[in-house]
This record gives sequence, structure tokens and C-alpha cells, in this order.
Amino acid sequence: MTTLAALAAFLAVALGAFGAHGLEGKVDAKAMGWWQTATFYLLPHAIAALAIGLSGRSGLIQIGGFVLLLGALLFAATLYVMTLGAPRWFGAITPIGGVAMLTGWALVAFAAMRAS
Repeated sequence: MTTLAALAAFLAVALGAFGAHGLEGKVDAKAMGWWQTATFYLLPHAIAALAIGLSGRSGLIQIGGFVLLLGALLFAATLYVMTLGAPRWFGAITPIGGVAMLTGWALVAFAAMRAS
């Protein structure tokens, strides 16, 4: 998970910069908002998953971190591709990523409660 989390953080920074510099004036304000939202969610969730992966703990917390990361990737990916012109029905997939992020956080919280 740590490698995937680090790569996701890398992508978030790279895609955030691309959006700020490469898409300016090329997409409308709504699409730019999708891009910014994708980056806003992907980067901190990737960092959280990286921290969980590096924590040395195993079990439920690692599963939670993985679900959190997959959710963030799915959530962001759908918004990124819609910004680049994918059909709007991709927006129906976005909430699945959001629910996965929520599930990941719940699993992390549950694992933390069990550990204390």
C-alpha cells in the first residue's frame, strides 16, 4: 500500500499543477472545479494512506487505509476524466469513491478504538 499511496500523492501534485497551468482557459469553470475537487481529496487521502502503511501496524487499520486510498483514487479519477471530456455519466461513479473513503475512515477509526 505504501508504494501505491506514494504514487497517488505524486499524481495528485502533478495533476494539480497540470490543472493549474495546463488547463487554465481550456475548460470551463465547472470542469476546473471538478479538477480542483479531485486534487483536494486525492492528496490528503494518499498521505493518510501512506502514514497508515508506514505505521507498522497490521490488520484492520491496513485494510482501512487501502479502502481509503482506493476510494480516493476512484473519486478523483472520475472527476479528472470528466474534466477532460468523458461523458457526464462518470459522475454517477464518483459517489462510490466517496463511500469507499468514508468506509476506509470508519475502518481506521474502528481499528484505533480496538487498539486502545
